[in-house]
Amino acid sequence: MSDVYLNNPNLKNAGVEIQWTQEQAQEYVKCLEDPVYFIKTYMKIVNLDTGLVPFELYPFQENMIQTFHEERFTICKIGRQSGKSITCIAFFLHYILFNKDVSVALLANKLATARELLGRLQRAYENLPLWLQQGVMVWNKTNIELENGAKIMAAATSSSAIRGGSFNILFLDEFAFVPNEIAEEFFNSVYPTISSGASTKVIIVSTPQGMNHFYKLWNDSVQNTNSYKSIEVHWSEVPGRDEKWKEETIKNTSEEQFRQEFETEFLGSTNTLINTAKLKNLSYNSPIKMTRNGTVKIYEEPKETSTYFITVDVSRGRGQDYSALSVFDASEVPYRQVATFRSNEMPPMVYPTLIKGIAVQYNNAYILVEINDVGQQVSDILYHELEYENIISIHNDTRKGQSISSGFGKAFTMGIRTTKSTKKIGCFNMKSLVEEDKLIINDFDTINELTTFVSKGHKYEAENGRTDDMVDTVILFCWMVTDAYFKELSDLDTRREIYEERIRMLEENMTPFGYIQDGAEFENFSDDEGQVWQVVENSL
Repeated sequence: MSDVYLNNPNLKNAGVEIQWTQEQAQEYVKCLEDPVYFIKTYMKIVNLDTGLVPFELYPFQENMIQTFHEERFTICKIGRQSGKSITCIAFFLHYILFNKDVSVALLANKLATARELLGRLQRAYENLPLWLQQGVMVWNKTNIELENGAKIMAAATSSSAIRGGSFNILFLDEFAFVPNEIAEEFFNSVYPTISSGASTKVIIVSTPQGMNHFYKLWNDSVQNTNSYKSIEVHWSEVPGRDEKWKEETIKNTSEEQFRQEFETEFLGSTNTLINTAKLKNLSYNSPIKMTRNGTVKIYEEPKETSTYFITVDVSRGRGQDYSALSVFDASEVPYRQVATFRSNEMPPMVYPTLIKGIAVQYNNAYILVEINDVGQQVSDILYHELEYENIISIHNDTRKGQSISSGFGKAFTMGIRTTKSTKKIGCFNMKSLVEEDKLIINDFDTINELTTFVSKGHKYEAENGRTDDMVDTVILFCWMVTDAYFKELSDLDTRREIYEERIRMLEENMTPFGYIQDGAEFENFSDDEGQVWQVVENSL
């Protein structure tokens, strides 16, 4: 049997025994107990200018290594070209060498990136002294397996990337660049794997890319509302970077790009409907309760004295666009978003039952359904089959457009058809309400969609590849707010008057029953000829 793996003189083959000297045994113990010592002493990396060199850790890199070693969950917000990836690779190299029967998953936004990370680890492994290596069992572009049972794999981040596997460390590189939908599916898929072990580690490292899932994880970490230990590295902590370097970098790129990629600021898209500075200051809240596998999020319990409105956006439930709704407390300004629903797997036939359940919970809330597509079906089921009365009807005027109707007359529909005019009014009013703090958005998904809700020609919509279903529910509410009838609906006393007026009008419009007179209450008698007479008035 060869002493080297597949004729590679830099890799020890499995089953090969090497007799340690006393000094090597002592070194092994030092490396086992101190990953920083191991990396500084034995790991080599490729420098672009000088080639293969020992890995001299910067202070912030030592801090990263120690945190990875001590914590289960770590999230790092670090700028570009700062050595964050190679620092993680160094930790994983130590981990697979000195731990038996462990598995590590290297996941990146692209498979090529994940393979490149594994390649850097392989290069560092090949430059270790043979006496410090474990024998190699498997060695290819996506997998390493050592004779101590340690394994490491590289894959693109997806819901199926590690399905069915069991991993001790899950590494997510540039997680901010993974699309939101994939990120959600990924965590839903792998969380059972993550939580199955008491010592399982999750390490997330990324440069910011807008206010998305990475932004939420980071903010929750900073606010101590999740289990992640946060690490932030400023560009000035990297040796060789000073104000002169900053000025030169901005000249060669742009100030906005520098702020995102080196200052690690969470910046939204340009040309957003809501002012960028305002978007940055919007703060989401964690739900106080979640139901239906997290698709229904409750931010405030219903209050007896409050008036609620629900705006509904409907999709076909085929895993593409999302069906969404928002519940708003309209009793006072600022209006508040108090509950949401969002799912791309909700069939239109089932959706009305969910909507009614939420509406009843929130004081029989008024419901406005968008009926452009399958929304008409949802509205019809709500009103005719489930007999829910508080559906907002819309009057259609060829000249004046759509407005909230009292529900009487011919030209009205049970729901609103979104047109250029209604969307323009809703968008304009949403911008005013949000920027003037007259509408509080509690939901993260809604805020996230607002950061990519941008101008396209003469209209606003989601950027390519992004969604705006939650934003649509807010737009519908903001369109309602402009209607004069909305103010009456949102006032408790006026609501009672409107209800009583509707009952009165219904009674007046109903055809009255005929009065059946059988004569039992009148006095009558027969004359000699047999004619029956009835006494109309008794003068006595």
